[in-house]
Amino acid sequence: MSEAIAFDTHRFVKHLTASGFTEQQAEALASEQVNLLNSHLATKADIESVKADIEALRQETKAEIEALRQETKASIVSLRQETKASIVSLRQEIKAEIDSLRQETKAGIDSLRQETKAGIDSLRQETKASIASLRQETKADIESVKADLLKWMFGAMIAQGGLIVALVKLL
Repeated sequence: MSEAIAFDTHRFVKHLTASGFTEQQAEALASEQVNLLNSHLATKADIESVKADIEALRQETKAEIEALRQETKASIVSLRQETKASIVSLRQEIKAEIDSLRQETKAGIDSLRQETKAGIDSLRQETKASIASLRQETKADIESVKADLLKWMFGAMIAQGGLIVALVKLL
């Protein structure tokens, strides 16, 4: 509080003495009134000082907000770049894993094809062998039946011939 407030102590003392105070009481009261006013009331200079302090704080706050805004923007840009780089890296890793899985799957399928082909070829050979064996057995059975049939036919022909001779003799 740098500036005193204008207070007419002389007029104040005159007014109090006219109201019944002694001059000494009035002067003491006026002195305390001046002290009270000077120590507890704000002057225009005090108000201007407070306004200047508020303006300075406002400017500091504004500067801090701007600095924070710039830091935030920089952080966002940095985070975007990091995120972009991470996504690119992750894409490459996933692509490599997919390619690896594709190769493994292809190799598995090729291996399965070869195994299946070998199994089919084996079954084909077994089937051919079984057919050849059945063919031989069937030929043998046909030959056996043919021989039996010939025996029966010759036997039946001889029996017929004998029957014819017997009938011719009888007749």
